[in-house]
Amino acid sequence: MLTRTTGSAIRLADDDAAIAACYDTMVHLRPHLSRQHFVARIRRQMAEGYRLAALRDDDAVVAVAGFRLVTMLYSGRQLYVDDLVTQPARRAEGHGARLMAWLREHAHRQGCAELHLDSALQREAAHRFYQRQGLIVVGYHFTVAV
Repeated sequence: MLTRTTGSAIRLADDDAAIAACYDTMVHLRPHLSRQHFVARIRRQMAEGYRLAALRDDDAVVAVAGFRLVTMLYSGRQLYVDDLVTQPARRAEGHGARLMAWLREHAHRQGCAELHLDSALQREAAHRFYQRQGLIVVGYHFTVAV
């Protein structure tokens, strides 16, 4: 159900104030991040191609997506979503779907063939959301400490 979306807009967070405004939403997905180091961390990632899109509703950031454009041998140019989160109290209002639609359109405008993301195994509600958005499960993601 869509509610309270009359004053909403999606914009890239390019300046420090816009980045800082995303912290209170991003911390729900990445609780290890500190407010004190958030802007500097995002700036370091931006130097490597990371972008931060914020969906504001009546001047509050209610959903955030961190993403990057990459070219992979297996897929060509793609938009990879590193982070996607909506404020818990604002879920099921359509904000995540709007942000996903924006990401898909942005990927298309940037010449990407596909949009990719990984999701932790325990995030079953997120998996259902991604499937409703048309994403399909295509494999596993493996990792090891070095």
